[in-house]
Amino acid sequence: MIRENLQQILNEHRTAVEKSFDQDSLEALELITREILKSLKTGGKILLCGNGGSAADSQHIAAEFIGRFKKERKSLPAIALTTDTSILTAVANDYSYDQIFSRQIEGLGRKGDILIALSTSGNSKNILRAVQQAKAQEIVSAGFTGADGGELKRLADMCFRAKTQKTPHIQEMHITALHAISEAVENVLFGG
Repeated sequence: MIRENLQQILNEHRTAVEKSFDQDSLEALELITREILKSLKTGGKILLCGNGGSAADSQHIAAEFIGRFKKERKSLPAIALTTDTSILTAVANDYSYDQIFSRQIEGLGRKGDILIALSTSGNSKNILRAVQQAKAQEIVSAGFTGADGGELKRLADMCFRAKTQKTPHIQEMHITALHAISEAVENVLFGG
């Protein structure tokens, strides 16, 4: 029973990979990677945000850029907007939870930066507000979503969509895509 259950879960993962990394998705990932490189080469930084598991993924990917992915190299500027509990709770309390990322973008973001916004549904209000704030400041936005893409697919400047309905598999596709981007950025900037 357990083995069959595990096999079913892993088969669903395999199907999500096969559907999510098609030619259109590779084009989206290439565009996102090019925009990240453009930002970094011109002195910009990477801002990342998400809720729940996507918050953890934002922190994970910021660490890959600040620390390293595979190569010993200089640190690359990235900020996970999910980590400062004083800011998060103050903004949620004084304004609303919907503004926890947009207020940070307003204060920290600059033209030339890039926002990576993760929302498995594509409809998280605080993520959509973050993208709207980025647009107001002429910050390029890359959405990472799933299912039908939700509002984020329409609102973001570019979007990678995991082609599955299941949240865990959407998150798995996001981290796979973001790892690929991290490695590609390292290879371009530092040889590989």
